[in-house]
Amino acid sequence: MPQPTQSDVHVDAVLTNLSVAYMQDANNFVANTAFPVVNVNKQSDKYFTYTQADFYRDQAQIRADGTESAGTGYGLSTATYSTNVYALHKDIGDQVRQNADNPLNPDMDATRFLSQQMLIRQERDWSTSAFATSIWDTDSTPSTLWSASGSTPIADVQTGINTILTNTGYIANTLVVSYAVFSQLKNHSDIVDRYKYTSADSITPDLIAKVLGVDRLLVMSSVHNSAAEGASASYAQIGDKDALLAYVAPSAGLMTPSAGYTFVWSGVGGGLGTSTAVSRFRLDHLRADRIEIQSAWDFKIVSSALGYFFSNVVA
Repeated sequence: MPQPTQSDVHVDAVLTNLSVAYMQDANNFVANTAFPVVNVNKQSDKYFTYTQADFYRDQAQIRADGTESAGTGYGLSTATYSTNVYALHKDIGDQVRQNADNPLNPDMDATRFLSQQMLIRQERDWSTSAFATSIWDTDSTPSTLWSASGSTPIADVQTGINTILTNTGYIANTLVVSYAVFSQLKNHSDIVDRYKYTSADSITPDLIAKVLGVDRLLVMSSVHNSAAEGASASYAQIGDKDALLAYVAPSAGLMTPSAGYTFVWSGVGGGLGTSTAVSRFRLDHLRADRIEIQSAWDFKIVSSALGYFFSNVVA
């Protein structure tokens, strides 16, 4: 006896309340928070730097009655920044737009996609500029890796803090770690023991920061696919297995040292003063609209002495 089949009574359609896209959370990225931001009106320019050694000498002398005071001075020079403009676009054809099913929104989807691409570009550029060996005055790999039994991450970080203090007079206040390092620290016995009788909460970055003696612990949790389009994906954490200890100024200012500053050129905003601009314009010859994003920055190491880099601290 003939009966209606499933395909007879139901025609598959696109769900309007669900779609799947792999968007990384903006909090996974540290490039825009690690260093203070300096908004600049010119794509490149100079800024003044004072000679540290001159400020740290003990030169005041006893003054005999009727004599001149001891004289001194300080060196002054300039350094430069130069922001590169990064841009990317995605075209949306008229046919795609007219045939897009709900819940697709080609303009919004393209904007979110391009914003994600810019975050990845910024994070990788910051990692190359600040999160690698041969950048800071001190490079160190613990004799016992933090993932191994008997390791001493608290003492290792304190060594770094003391090194920066001795060389600069500033106490390091920021530790940036990859998620691979964070996952070891939050389960490390030396850190867990500090809280096992006082807190029922899970070990958070803020709790770890307190134990290590820094104000901020930033965790790099972003992921990058290094494979070309069409090839098998090759995913890796952008932060690898490293950590950066640094003194970072709370905000940019005159005569204010910092391990680094992020110079951001507002000229890409088309007069709006924004550091990132997303624009949409018509391409009549393609019968398409173009969504374009652009941003300009320079992750500048201002004082290499204010940073202490731990490379490959976990297995």
